[in-house]
Formats: sequence, C-alpha cells, structure tokens
Amino acid sequence: MKAETIATHEIADTTLRYVREAESGRAGIELYPTRLADARAIRRDGIGHESYIAAIPRAGDPPAWRVDPLAHVKVVGDPYPGAFAQGRTMRSSPGIDRFAFARQRTDTNGDRTTVVTALEATDGCRIEHRLAWHAGDAAAEVTTTFINGSSRPVTLELLTSFSLGGITPFAPDDAPGRLRIHRFRSVWSAEGRLQTETIEQLHLERSWSGAGLFSERFGQVGTMPVRGWFPFVAAEDVVAGVVWGAQLAWAGSWQMEVSRQNDELCLSGGLADREFGHWTKTLQPGESITSPSATVACVASGIDELCDRLTAVQHRAVDAHPAVEQELPIVFNEWCTTWGDPRHDRLIAIADKLKGSGARYFVIDAGWYKGDVGDWGNAHGDWTPSLKLFPDGLAATAAAIRGRGLIPGLWFEMETVGDASAAFRLTDHLLKRDGIPITIRHRRFWDLNDPFVLDYLTHHVIGTLRDGRFGYLKVDYNETIGLGCDGAESQGEALRQHVLGVYRFFERVRAALPELVIENCSSGGHRLEPSMLARTAMSSFSDAHELVEIPIIAANLHRLMLPRQSQIWAVLHASDDERRLIYSLAATFLGRMCLSGDLDRLSQRQSRLVSQAAQLYAKAAPIIRAGTSRRYGKVGESWRHPRGWQGVVRTSVDGRRALLVLHAFAAAPSNVSIPLRTRDLPRATWRMWDSFGSGEAHAHDGNEVRWRPDNDFCAHIILMER
Repeated sequence: MKAETIATHEIADTTLRYVREAESGRAGIELYPTRLADARAIRRDGIGHESYIAAIPRAGDPPAWRVDPLAHVKVVGDPYPGAFAQGRTMRSSPGIDRFAFARQRTDTNGDRTTVVTALEATDGCRIEHRLAWHAGDAAAEVTTTFINGSSRPVTLELLTSFSLGGITPFAPDDAPGRLRIHRFRSVWSAEGRLQTETIEQLHLERSWSGAGLFSERFGQVGTMPVRGWFPFVAAEDVVAGVVWGAQLAWAGSWQMEVSRQNDELCLSGGLADREFGHWTKTLQPGESITSPSATVACVASGIDELCDRLTAVQHRAVDAHPAVEQELPIVFNEWCTTWGDPRHDRLIAIADKLKGSGARYFVIDAGWYKGDVGDWGNAHGDWTPSLKLFPDGLAATAAAIRGRGLIPGLWFEMETVGDASAAFRLTDHLLKRDGIPITIRHRRFWDLNDPFVLDYLTHHVIGTLRDGRFGYLKVDYNETIGLGCDGAESQGEALRQHVLGVYRFFERVRAALPELVIENCSSGGHRLEPSMLARTAMSSFSDAHELVEIPIIAANLHRLMLPRQSQIWAVLHASDDERRLIYSLAATFLGRMCLSGDLDRLSQRQSRLVSQAAQLYAKAAPIIRAGTSRRYGKVGESWRHPRGWQGVVRTSVDGRRALLVLHAFAAAPSNVSIPLRTRDLPRATWRMWDSFGSGEAHAHDGNEVRWRPDNDFCAHIILMER
C-alpha cells in the first residue's frame, strides 16, 4: 500500500500529516510529536510473507495497512461494511471509497488557522473536513460537513466528527503489547473514573488476514451526555511514549470507536449512528449537515499531559463569561440547607451570617415555586413563586440578599415540567415519542424548537431573573430524553435538533442578560462536556454533596474540565467536628468553593474555620484558575469506602507557586510524601507560604512536602512558592 503526503502543518510541538492513498484516493491524517518524526517506522506493505497466509492458495499479499479516511459516512443505499462488522460498527462501508481527495486550502482569520480538506464523489456529494486551531494552542478543533451536491435526496446513517488513523506510526507492524486505551467512566455521584485497558484486553488485536473488522463502540443515548462514559477516548503507545486523544463537544447522543482491521489502530467519534443512536438524516439537493466539534491532540508524554492540552482550549470560552467570574468568587447554595423548602426568613438569616465571609453568590435552589402541597421535584414548570415561602415576593428576597453585599441566584429546571404543574398538560408543546408525550417519572420535556415554548420560557425564566435583579442562574436537568423523539426523519435526528434548540435558548439567555453568571447542573455532573461547559461559567461537579469521596471525584475531573469551572460542595453542619469541617472545606480547593448546610447555626469557632478557609481560598484562586494538576497517592478501588490517601499538586502557569490539596481516607498512612519536582517543574527550592488543615506538614529538602495525617478522613491545604 502506497501513500503520499498531501501537506503537513504544525500545532505547537505536534505535526499533522495529511496523506493520500495512491490507489483509492482516500485521504487521512496522522498526528505525531514533531521531535519524534525520525522515530517513525517504515511500515510493512503486506502480510503475504506470514506462513499462515502463504499456506492459503491464491491468497496473494493482503495489505498490512490502509489510510484511514478523514471522515466516515454511511449513505443509505450504499453497501454496509462487511468483515462481520454489522452491529459493531458502521465505519468503513465500501461507499466511503467514493469520496476521494479533491483539494485542500488553509484559511487564516486573526490568530485562528483552519485547514479545509474536500473529498468528492462522482455524484456531486462531498465531505469537507475542517481542522482549526488558535495561535498558542496545542490541540485542534475538528468538524465534518457533508454536502449533498447530487440531484437526489441523500440519507445519512453515520457521520463522524473526527477520525485519527495510523496509530501507531512508531511500529512497523501491528504493535503487539504496546497499545492501550484510556476512557473515563461516569455514573451519578461518581463521575470520572479512569479506565485503562490494553488492546489485547479489549480483544482488538488485528484480524489475522484482514478479513475481520473489529470495533469497540461506546457512548450514550439521550440528553445526559456524561452518563456511563465521558465523550473522550485516548490511545497510548507505551513504547514510544506517545498518546493520541479526542474529546467530543455534544450534549446529545454520541459515540466513540476504537477500530481495527489491519496493523493500524483508528480512533473516531461523533453523533451516535443509526445502529447505536437511532439516527438518520435526509438531505435534499444542496443541503448540508455539520457534525459536533471534537478536540484532538497528541503528546509525547502521558495521559495527564494529553488531558492538559484538551482542556486548555476551554479557557477561551470561559474567559467570555462575566468579569465577576475571573476571580472565582465563592458560592453559597442553600440546597443542602433547606432541601427544597427555601423560606425568606431562613435565607436572610444565612445571608446575614455570610456578610464578610468571602462568599459572593447566594443561590436559592429548588422549591421556591412549589404550592402548598406537592414536592419540589414535580411542581416545576409554571414558575409561580410561592407566597407562603416568600410573603413579600421573590424579588424582595433577592433585594434583601443583594443588600447584604451578595449576588442573588435562582434555580430553574427550564427544559422540563413536573406533573404537578399546569405546563405538564400543554402536550402540544412537549416532546413526544410515537405521538405520546415522553414521560419519565414525574417529568416531561419542552420542545425547545417550538416558538410558544421559547416565548413561555423567555417570559418565565428571563423575565423572572430580570425583574428580580438576579445575577446568577443555576440550570438543572434531572432526566434524559432517551433515544429520541418525534419530529424528524428519525428519532435520533429529532433529538439532535432538540439539542441545537437547547443551545439556542442558552444563547438567548446570555444575550438578554449579559452579566448573568450561569451554572450548569444535571443531577450534578451529567452534562460535564465541552459544549455545555462553554455555554456556562461553571458546573456542578457531582451530586456527591456530603460524601467522603468528594475529593476523589473532584481530583479525577481535573483531567476532563477546568477546575475554575468545577463547583465543589462543602456541606457544613453544626454537628461536624473540626476535622470533618476541614475535610469538607479542603475538597473545594480542587475547584470552585460552594458552601451549603447549616452556616447560620455554626458556632463562633466553626465560623472562624470557614472564614479562614475562605481567606486562603482567595489566595489560591489564581492557581486554581490557571495551572496544571498532578495527582499522587494510593486509593483503593472503592470510592464509597476509600482507603489510603490522595494528594493533588496544582502548579501556576509560571511555575512559581503551587497549591497542594491533601486528603487522608480510611487506614491512612502515618506519613505521606508529595514531590514538587515533576516533569513540569525544574529543580527549585520551595517554601510553605500558607496552610490550613489537620496534621503536621512541612517542606523537605526544598522539593518535597511531607504530611503526617492526625487521623483518618482528615485534610490539609498548603500554598507553596519558590
């Protein structure tokens, strides 16, 4: 198999090599660290020399590898992929070879560079693959557009956002024993568990003859995109020390695939296809569709460094949120105080207690709209403030909070309605499946592409926020639509259009109230993916409000989102001893500090601890806002019953300051040691600048911190400078 280079581009220290397969015209892309260009192997062309092939009459010399296309599409009417692939993948259908390389151009707009590669079929249909980056980035954004340039309708049943082939270019063969896959599992209140498996464990060794096409396809179906898995995949060549990876930005049904037929491994992902996500899309002549975007990167290091590159590009979107967010203000949310029963008098008593505490936002959570009977969880949708809870009106409570120097916030679950609301019966404006309103537990779903719904939510959500002078909006979302809904040629396509409608309403809110800070919550962490992170200032990291595993979840999420956006709860009670208060408060230094619980009932001593933590948090905020994190320690397999210890070192961008967040769990060791001289830091003399916590801690030999936990389930925060 012969391939020629179309063009090469460099992003930071990574080379992007566009290649074209001479015989078929297939175009693909390979990524590799520029400094390792000379380490690339010369691939074997065929496998005819293998004894098990030579023994077969007329077997010839089957190819050892092929160029993986820049994008994979499957058009209804084209043959399906063979090689025993149906039900496992829709990639590599024979129809993909209709799309041959036609041209490539490079566009520059300010500091943004975009490489556009066109693949064309003889019937006029074409694929446009766009790969873009800003100056200073070490990762690239990729999208795929399919244009129906033919004279007939065309129906798609697969469209990838990205496809990376040629993994690994550093092995001449099928790289036995050197490839492994990284993914992140996620379930409610236990988000972000790294799962690493070898290709052999995934049963993805190459087909011995090339006659079998194998794929590990995973993802989720519905509108909770981080449910089961995060939309992330990475492959590592442990011999070359190189990792390739991608993160998808999409709040609906999605899939990733790790695929293999020959020597090379391929990573791809995008919208969930017809087999996985019930999706087809019909395009009339002249129509087009663009995939969700993906961020791709390659690094000559490990999984942490890859994640640094993928998450770093998210800073650009976060910087566009209100200026008040840039200093990472502390949040108070009364959810774990009133548990759905917020009352004016109690809220104002807490606001009085928060004066001068360092807290900036005061969020009124669910229940402010409920009637005299019923529950917060099924009364939402009409959005009429309760006069029983707020005798002088909701706006009066917001004004009283603002009068105490705090920014008032309000909870909405604006995309759904509860069965105790009148809105629940407005079925002409709710999503349906098979003509029946989609009902899950006590919830139904607004059709976000219905003009009536947009007007309704503009009045009730934007109007309530504006009239009450609220400066903060918490958007919750406590169910998933599932496989799809009516309204398009497939339920998966109707779901895709609904997600786009959700995006547009978020944009409407931001346009109407540009100084509003928006929090993304979906039963905690079910929407922690780049498209929702970009549209909101911060996100609830989890629903693990009072659990001992909070620091474990929070630390793992550093690989998947920016800590400046990760809102971590410290639920404080008058019954908590000092050790427990410190344990809870210390976890919030892994992201955005969010206080809840009985703050108005704490003793003076307890309140001083909270104030001390808040003052230290203000000092740590610049490091939390921008830096790199590395995790140390040893935690058992159980998160619910953790054992051992964990230390996270977050280093400032200039490398001169560091934040250490240390937690001991059950059976904690008597001494722990955390290095400060890592791959990111040259050897330097570090000193402790400030600290807060349980047990003794001190700097040792200028490049190490030693901590002696004084008990199980204790914590310590240390600020270092060199």
